[in-house]
Amino acid sequence: MWLKPEEVLLKNALKLWVTEKSNDYFVLQRRRGYGEDSGGLTGLLVGTLDTVLDSTAKVAPFRIIHQTPDSQVYWNIACGASLEEISQHWDWLQQNITRTLSVFDSGEDITSFVQGKIRGLIAEEGTSASDEEDPERFREAVLRFERLFGLPQREKLVTYFSCSYWRGRVPNQGWIYLSTNFLCFYSYMLGNEVKLVYPWDEVSRLERTSSVLLAESIRVCVRGEDHFFSMLLRLQQTYVIMQQLADYAIVRFFDKETFNAEHPLANPLHITQRALEIHARNQSFRAFFRLPQEENLCEVYESFLWVPFCHVNTLGKICVSENYLCFASQDGSQCHLIIPLWEVFSVELPDHNSRALTVCLRGKRALRFSEVRDFERLASTIRRKCGTAGSPQLDCMCVFLSEDEEGVMVGQSQAVSTEALMNVFHPHDAENLDPKMLKERMKEQSWQIHFAEYGRGTGMFCTKKTRDLIVRGVPETLRGELWMLFSGAVHDMASHPGYYGRLLEECMGSSSLACDEIERDLHRSLPEHPAFQSDTGISALRRVLTAYAHRNPKIGYCQAMNILTSVLLLYAKEEEAFWLLVAVCERMLPDYFNRRIIGALVDQAVFEELIREHLTQLTEHMTDLSFFSSVSLSWFLTLFISVLPIESAVNVVDCFFYDGIKAILQLGLAVLDYNMDNLLCCHDDAEAVTVLNRFFDSVTNKDSPLPVTVQHASATANDKSIQKVDISNLIKEAYEKYGDIRTEEVEKMRKRNKLYVIQTLEDTTKQNVLRVVAQDVKFSAAQLDELYMLFKRQHFVSCYWSVCSPALQNHDPSLPYLDQYQLDQSQFSSLFNLLQPWTTHTHARSLARSAFRLLDKNGDGLVNFKEFICDILNNRSFTEKLKFLFKLHLQPEVKYSSLSSNHGAVYKSDVFCPSGHAKVDLQEYLKQWQEDLQRREENIKDLPRINQVQFIGLTKTLYGVFHGDEEEESLYRAVARVTSLLLRMEEVGRKLQESSPQKIQQETAPSHSDITPTSTSHTPSSPSTLRDGDWSFSFEQILASLLNEPSVVRFFERAIDTDSLIAHARKNQLKDAH
Repeated sequence: MWLKPEEVLLKNALKLWVTEKSNDYFVLQRRRGYGEDSGGLTGLLVGTLDTVLDSTAKVAPFRIIHQTPDSQVYWNIACGASLEEISQHWDWLQQNITRTLSVFDSGEDITSFVQGKIRGLIAEEGTSASDEEDPERFREAVLRFERLFGLPQREKLVTYFSCSYWRGRVPNQGWIYLSTNFLCFYSYMLGNEVKLVYPWDEVSRLERTSSVLLAESIRVCVRGEDHFFSMLLRLQQTYVIMQQLADYAIVRFFDKETFNAEHPLANPLHITQRALEIHARNQSFRAFFRLPQEENLCEVYESFLWVPFCHVNTLGKICVSENYLCFASQDGSQCHLIIPLWEVFSVELPDHNSRALTVCLRGKRALRFSEVRDFERLASTIRRKCGTAGSPQLDCMCVFLSEDEEGVMVGQSQAVSTEALMNVFHPHDAENLDPKMLKERMKEQSWQIHFAEYGRGTGMFCTKKTRDLIVRGVPETLRGELWMLFSGAVHDMASHPGYYGRLLEECMGSSSLACDEIERDLHRSLPEHPAFQSDTGISALRRVLTAYAHRNPKIGYCQAMNILTSVLLLYAKEEEAFWLLVAVCERMLPDYFNRRIIGALVDQAVFEELIREHLTQLTEHMTDLSFFSSVSLSWFLTLFISVLPIESAVNVVDCFFYDGIKAILQLGLAVLDYNMDNLLCCHDDAEAVTVLNRFFDSVTNKDSPLPVTVQHASATANDKSIQKVDISNLIKEAYEKYGDIRTEEVEKMRKRNKLYVIQTLEDTTKQNVLRVVAQDVKFSAAQLDELYMLFKRQHFVSCYWSVCSPALQNHDPSLPYLDQYQLDQSQFSSLFNLLQPWTTHTHARSLARSAFRLLDKNGDGLVNFKEFICDILNNRSFTEKLKFLFKLHLQPEVKYSSLSSNHGAVYKSDVFCPSGHAKVDLQEYLKQWQEDLQRREENIKDLPRINQVQFIGLTKTLYGVFHGDEEEESLYRAVARVTSLLLRMEEVGRKLQESSPQKIQQETAPSHSDITPTSTSHTPSSPSTLRDGDWSFSFEQILASLLNEPSVVRFFERAIDTDSLIAHARKNQLKDAH
């Protein structure tokens, strides 16, 4: 049968296949162990492997693979159970495909054509290798999943596959179950059971690998341990779903700046395989065409588009969303264009035989599509959407009420500049005949010719010629327009008319931490440029940054945003600069501008990978490439603006808006390559930094028309001994050497490295927390590590199955390490009961509630790891353990659950206001921290007395603690004796007091003050005095009485088996969440 084309890795793989037939494009192979050589040793080995590894392999002993010409990349396109079956597929390829392939010039075009044809065959037959299992089998799998792993019924199984799990060189054939929050595997063979359950939020590496033994496998790294899963079919499908689920967990739990309640996958109970596929497809569609986040891919059609400037039909795909009609050629780089549906005024069907349709646009333009499989449906869709898609651009024009002479928009509460600052401070001089200006005009003419041939604005054909013009540099007068077009900001602005003005009105006069930070950095933004030495530029910069902080309070303001926005304001109008900033922060550089700059760290990891791949000589010289990560951080955050002169940096920004992060990575490689010899001679990092700084100072833009007053004067500007490097040549060299880096591969590397970066940050948090806590406890390093993971997992357990769990808000990476993870009362109680060293008893819930009140010293309704671990499970002395139980019963008996939750909510909102207007009370936090450092060890004499009700509660707790112990009867009698003794002592003291209160007070107060029930020196503040008939005891009295009971002393002096308790908690933590 035909298979969905799937890449096959043959490098370093064991040769399990024998070639039967082959030509320039296809290879028919037979699996060893079938046919003529099935009786040999190799055949027996392969047959055994097929039986053990995957039962589905037995039905596919033959296959056809497609080889991309001049490449080592192979694609599996068909399989068969017999030679006759596979031969039919081979004959069809020979008759219908092979002859056609000779007309293509490039191998990539051939592969794209073959893949399209195979997918078309699969669609016609109505069968696909990626179809979901039938509902009945899936329901059986769900029941098996629930029975095997004991997870709560709310945990949703997404899909499952037959696979092998490798322990060293031994495979365990079984089934892998992929659910919303967990990766699970189960195998049972010959009495050997293997059961794995790993949360996605603990996965740090996920990648496809190949080795000598395993042709292909999926490597999953969890908490530093590697796990390998292999399968002979559906490996790529399995890998993609695993990657999607891991990325979903990472974004939801750790990267909340980019996750919100409107996320398409916000509800973990509604995630399905199809939902993941649709979400991934929409993301890829929006990223490729740079469309607004509201756009979703509705329909896809394969067709030919008549390209007028080439006079040829190019094969590609038509993509239709709610408001846009897009087309991309097969390789994606030959040409692509975006048509807003409000620009379409008619659709015609001129030729039914060629299945063609003509889309007529405003401005006397038309697009002709042919060979569209369902052309009538496409025409109907476009007509329907044209009627509903209004022109937001026309609405947007109504916002501009009037303009004054200085190019400032009026009619709003704040003046908004409608001119790029470069036009205001350096207007274009048409009469200037300077050689640089003449060259600038030649660039403008080249672009005007390009516009006349390829179109202008949103309907422009973007081709290789467009990229060539970008690499040569964009004219100053067109830079703002082209930035808006290539970044997709023009679409955001068109779909949100008047949005920027409304934002300014909402945030006018507001005060927040972000506003303070913006004010601090305003005059540090391109201070040498005249535009930012005046109030015009500074005010525009303040408005754009403040509006964005108000739009996206999760990010607010981050350093480097001011530098980037300054450059945007030079070439774009104020509102355009705002939408360019939105495009950069939320789409082109995701996660860059947040508290932990996760996106920049991810791209630095990608940069390291590319260095290892392309600059092997440098890799061999420097074993640790982390140096380049630290050096290149500013390159990525500011798009080289902070290290290059402004007249050179704008050329880099041109390429970035056209090619995205790929352009920055290419340029970074070119910079290192250019300085290769000097870097190889460096002995330390300082020398390498000096080399790179000198290089950046030597970069110039010889064609820049900017006046000398604007251009950045480097320290080496007048040093003729230093060779100058022209930015255009450097960018051109970057594209020539590293232009083969594909955007799709960069995105794959981003996804792969994001897991590692997030988990590295989490490990850093853990190490810092454990370093602080280790000073106060007696656990081993391994035990502390396990306890921290239990504490952290308890936080996530309550978040796994909730759409907007309040617990998700308790994780704040901006807080100090100790407070990043905190548990509320419900979470604490569950973990406390799992880890308590004594047998569970009827008062476990109230005991946990009392323990939480005791540990929550600041009353915010949350407990951090240090507060939790210092009093729980600690192998302390008999006195310390008894003191802990004593203190649990000193708390007033109040309904704390609602109080703590409400109080915690107020506390959080006071400190971290969601709108971003409130300030963090740093002084209060520092005061609490200082008090914690100065806290002295508590003296038992400082403990308040325990009253009648509290003492009864303590007695009940002791009975519950002793329940089930081997000396249970002896311990019960001991508690009874101690209780009786204390009561008799209290009664004697009361009688003595009543007979001669003054005498007793004078003669025995110093020695019997601890026994006298009416003594108020150590009485709790609430109640301050005891009623008549009530009595109380000090901790010293209780301790002294229990010390006389050997069985009680033995019980509390007994060492706690911490490892067993941790293992018990780890095993039952998820079960407890039912």
